[in-house]
Amino acid sequence: MIDHDNVQEILAAVATRRDARRQFLKVAGSGTAAVGGLALLSACGAGDDNKVTPTPTPTATPTPTPTASDNTVNFAVLNFALNLEYLEAQFYSYAVTGAGLATSLTAGGDGTAPGTVTGGAQVNFAGDALVGAYAREIARDEAQHVAFLRTVLGSSAVAMPNLNISGDANGAFTAAARAAGVVGAGDVFNPYASPEAFLLGAFIFEDVGVSAYKGAAPLISNKTYLEAAAGILAAEAYHAGLVRTALYAKGIDALRTNANKISDARDSLDGTTGATAERDQGITNTDGSANLVPADANGIAFSRTPSQVLNIVYLNTAAKTAGATSGGFFPSGLNGTFKASSANA
Repeated sequence: MIDHDNVQEILAAVATRRDARRQFLKVAGSGTAAVGGLALLSACGAGDDNKVTPTPTPTATPTPTPTASDNTVNFAVLNFALNLEYLEAQFYSYAVTGAGLATSLTAGGDGTAPGTVTGGAQVNFAGDALVGAYAREIARDEAQHVAFLRTVLGSSAVAMPNLNISGDANGAFTAAARAAGVVGAGDVFNPYASPEAFLLGAFIFEDVGVSAYKGAAPLISNKTYLEAAAGILAAEAYHAGLVRTALYAKGIDALRTNANKISDARDSLDGTTGATAERDQGITNTDGSANLVPADANGIAFSRTPSQVLNIVYLNTAAKTAGATSGGFFPSGLNGTFKASSANA
């Protein structure tokens, strides 16, 4: 078991060494300029009275060590992210291999037994080898995100909660598709049925993950942890862009329409009201052209608070009038500090 204090010291040491290297290069560059200047003065006949004032070496700013209270918040945010990574990693793992993550990647850092996974099946990607290749890469990334967050959190890592990734009539994917109007009230949506269905299932998660990491960033006080979270955010953004591109590139009107319906459903579920109520964006513009980057007028992606994210993954259809503590893809709720959503999040 890796202790999170040791991991923190290692990450801080890496940051300190990086700062030291940058400082060395800066000072070395100044030294080179000074030597060149001295040579020029000498060539012009300057004597010993022409002294070159040495550039003082700035004192490197040490990487601040987070306090216990800082780490309480930092770890709460990272565990919130870990819950979401468990969900994504299990979905992709089953889609690619037909099996979930090993128990070594799902038990709590303190030995707490993990929850169960309901559903999950291997997708037959024979009809679209390219989407299959994308799925395998994303599955690998998501499993690595889980492993990384667990290493950073050490004994503080929460166990995987109960997950519902089933594609049957009682599954969370069917409930999500019904809420979005992708299927009728009595119909079933199975994301493992085809490459196209898989892409729609992935679309439910990926944009939510990007907005979740961006929204949680201001809550992380330690720069080393923030940099790591930013790295995961970048990877999730690549995944989201890839899924959106693949859906659009299929050239199937019904597929594009259903993706847009999922986007509308996320707007409805997250609980936002007023000017921010319609922030989510589908994969096409009103004229049918591609909308592969859901950004505002400044080209910036939007954020969601933990509460807004929970309303979506809990499939809280009453998000604008009541909060929720479980449901949808997390039938027993999340593990950790952030696990209850609120109305008008």
